[in-house]
Amino acid sequence: MDSASSVVLQALTQATSQDTAVLKPAEEQLRQWETQPGFYSVLLNIFNNHMLDVNVRWLAVLYFKNGIDRYWRRVAPHALSEEEKTSLRAGLITNFNEPVNQIATQIAVLIAKVARLDCPRQWPELIPILLESVKGQDGLQQHRALLTFYHVTKTLASKRLAQDRRLFQDLASGIYSFACSLWSHHTDCFLQQIYARDEAAALSSLERTLLSLKEIKLYLTLSSSFPFQGFLNAVFERLKQFLECCDVSLFFSFVLVSLHSVQLLDFLEYHPCAFIPLIQRSLEFAVSYVFTPAGEGVTFERFIVQCMNLIKMIVKNDAYKPAKNIDDSKPESLEAHKIKTAFFTHPTLTEIGRRLVSHYFLLTEEELAMWEEDPESFAVEETGGDSWKYSLRPCTEVLFLDIFHNYSQTLTPVLLDMVQNLQGPTNVEDPVQLLMKDAVYNAVGLAAYELFDNVDFDQWFKNQLLGELQVSHHRYKLIRRRVIWLIGQWISVKFKSDLRPLLYEVILTLMQDPDLVVRIETSGFVFNARSPVDDFEFRTEQFLPYLESIFGLLFQLLQQVTECDTKMQVLHVISCVIERVNIQIRPYVGCLVQYLPLLWKQSEEHNMLRCAILTTLIHLVQGLGAESKNLYPFLLPVIQLSTDVSQPPHVYLLEDGLELWLVTLENSPAITPELLRIFQNMSALLELSSENLRTCFQIVNAYIYLSATEFLQNYAESLCRSFCDLLKDITNEGQVQVLKVVEIALKVSPILGAHMFQPLLPAVFRGIVDGERYPVVMSTYLGIMGRVLLQNSSFFSTLLTQMASECSQEMDLLLGSVIEMWVDRMDNITQPERRKLSSLALLSLLPSDNSVIQDKFCGIINICVEALHDVMTEDPETGTFKDCMLMSHFEEPKLSDDEEPPTEQDKRKKLLALEDPVHSVSLQQFVYEKLKAQQALMGDQGFGVLMETVDTELVRQLQEFLQGL
Repeated sequence: MDSASSVVLQALTQATSQDTAVLKPAEEQLRQWETQPGFYSVLLNIFNNHMLDVNVRWLAVLYFKNGIDRYWRRVAPHALSEEEKTSLRAGLITNFNEPVNQIATQIAVLIAKVARLDCPRQWPELIPILLESVKGQDGLQQHRALLTFYHVTKTLASKRLAQDRRLFQDLASGIYSFACSLWSHHTDCFLQQIYARDEAAALSSLERTLLSLKEIKLYLTLSSSFPFQGFLNAVFERLKQFLECCDVSLFFSFVLVSLHSVQLLDFLEYHPCAFIPLIQRSLEFAVSYVFTPAGEGVTFERFIVQCMNLIKMIVKNDAYKPAKNIDDSKPESLEAHKIKTAFFTHPTLTEIGRRLVSHYFLLTEEELAMWEEDPESFAVEETGGDSWKYSLRPCTEVLFLDIFHNYSQTLTPVLLDMVQNLQGPTNVEDPVQLLMKDAVYNAVGLAAYELFDNVDFDQWFKNQLLGELQVSHHRYKLIRRRVIWLIGQWISVKFKSDLRPLLYEVILTLMQDPDLVVRIETSGFVFNARSPVDDFEFRTEQFLPYLESIFGLLFQLLQQVTECDTKMQVLHVISCVIERVNIQIRPYVGCLVQYLPLLWKQSEEHNMLRCAILTTLIHLVQGLGAESKNLYPFLLPVIQLSTDVSQPPHVYLLEDGLELWLVTLENSPAITPELLRIFQNMSALLELSSENLRTCFQIVNAYIYLSATEFLQNYAESLCRSFCDLLKDITNEGQVQVLKVVEIALKVSPILGAHMFQPLLPAVFRGIVDGERYPVVMSTYLGIMGRVLLQNSSFFSTLLTQMASECSQEMDLLLGSVIEMWVDRMDNITQPERRKLSSLALLSLLPSDNSVIQDKFCGIINICVEALHDVMTEDPETGTFKDCMLMSHFEEPKLSDDEEPPTEQDKRKKLLALEDPVHSVSLQQFVYEKLKAQQALMGDQGFGVLMETVDTELVRQLQEFLQGL
């Protein structure tokens, strides 16, 4: 080994040390060598030397692989020379006998990275050498070449440029047949070896079979242009062979059956039209193994799930359905539909439907054992999302739903017949009948919408299901649980409102059931999307007599359960109840308020449970209103932690924490030092510029409404800096959200608000003068400037002086430009409140002897008349006009049972509106007084000349509005 290799080898050896004093200098030295010519050639020699330490060789491969990303491209800084790259490419494909699997995989990935950049142009020999090595007789060399071949093909297939896609297509067309022959050969070898009980050889053949299969899968998913029919038809035959050798080796069969089934599913998903010739065979294959005795003893759960998914995808596929107007259908869709119709005959559908319910819907021994041994896990077992793709029970239920939906005319009588055969109470000594009734009721619940016209659920509820719920025997818990679930499925489909009180009685009884699973199922029913509390038919007055008892039982259940998932579910129930009854919950939440701090402490390691607690607190604060201040000792530290981005839990808790912060402010009767202190978290949150910005702005607004003076004095400076940073790089919508905060601050506190946000106002002024082209932004600019001009005129004068100095322009001319642009862009303002504000603001410039203001007098009157049209309503009896925006006093609104009471913030906004000129000043009166004052200033003759500058029609309309004053 030469000196360079020795030095690098020593550094690599030290870099594998556990001693940081040795490790760190070695890593630094290797980093410095990364850009040195010849470094990667040395690494190649080291990891190709099988005599060296495995860890050292592993590290050499990793450094080489990382170097490809950084220095292989010609345009990269410190790029490798073309000569060295040529040498490295040659060295990479001379040795396919790496003995260590993990290193072999890394070398294969490394070669694939180079191939992505250089193949086929700079590296045309790669694929031919790989193919030649794959054909070799040496077992290790063949496997390593095949492994490399797969990774290279996978990498080339991932390229997206059209030219690269064409190159790969050309390459793949020459490889596909070879890959299929490899797969067939290695599969034959595997089967021979497995029957010969040679497990070591079978394992080796299995690895090669799977690599070949992965290779073919690349082509399957990318294109339908290859001759796949032969391969996929062969897959069916191979599946039968693999299933038949289950007795010899269950593990090997399981792996091969699962992976080969996936090939069919993937091709169907990616190329449904190309799959049409295989529909008939796929259905025959899947149905025979899953729904006939042919599958007994040879199938296993994973295979059954894949067969069911195959049937489901064929049944549900839109490409296999004719258009509503048959003449608009594609020929291939008609062909697929014809095949499906011919296969799904009445006897076949009947058998599938019956077997799904009577065989696959039955609770298994494992599930029943789980019910007894771990009731919480049984009760909250995950069956949503994509679980149907992998788990048997959700898979069977989804398949049943899809088949029932598509063939309801055939299957409805079948299911109703099964129901009829199970009428009346079932013998508790007959476990088979109990399980069958559970399964049939499950089917009726799943198909609720399809059975709408065929089942009188109200009668069934009164005459049959209520009786079932009254059977208290412990074995009948299966039926009690299933019946309450069944009612939950039907309640939003067909259930009379008059029956609700009877149902609440049932819930009360079942929430006290001896069996925990029944209690959890019943609690879930209370909040279920199809539940009596969470549907459109819910009436608060019907539920209130049961509220105290049900809420108390829910709280008991929350204390009894121990698993996080169960506690989350029960908390979700409690949140839903609080949300629906709102303030009516106040007498009953004392126990919950005392328990939540303990649960929060216990859930320190369970962030999802803490999210559920936050959601509960949100609804609790909304229900308690101003009384939520009593929760502050617990509530405020929770908000502090959840919204502190320096704390790791914020990743999970932030969104709910912000929502809780907001509702706490909205319902707070007064500011407290602790509540004010939490705002220290806000600067970091605004820096994130995340999707939570809107909520952050709402929180800022809530503080301003709650205690503008104290809040602005403490935080306006830092908030203004954050806003200035945000406005540099934010969307127009984001700009509007920022500026609305400033507008609200000016509205609540015109003097302090203008002073605190002064750094932002020059940009607003410039935006108006320059004629901001986005209407919503311009409208907000004018709203802000209107507040300053109307309610803080001295500050407006100061700002005008500052801007005139910056623009090197006379103040009067600049003021004229502002008024002119204001008049021109009045149509950008759509809110009546802002339109009235603009007219009040511009009128506040009168009376004036300023020639510029008098020159713009016509425009000011134009805006005033437009605003009068917006806000004035005519009394039909007297013919006089009244400003409809005036508010004279604050009244507590009368609420119906279904309406939420106003929050403390709603009340603050109403009281603020009483002092707002927009709602306290009559525009009609203000116009009249200002015109009178201008007339007094100029004299009748001068004022008459001024009025002549106004359009006569505008003057007529103005006089009409002002008559009687």
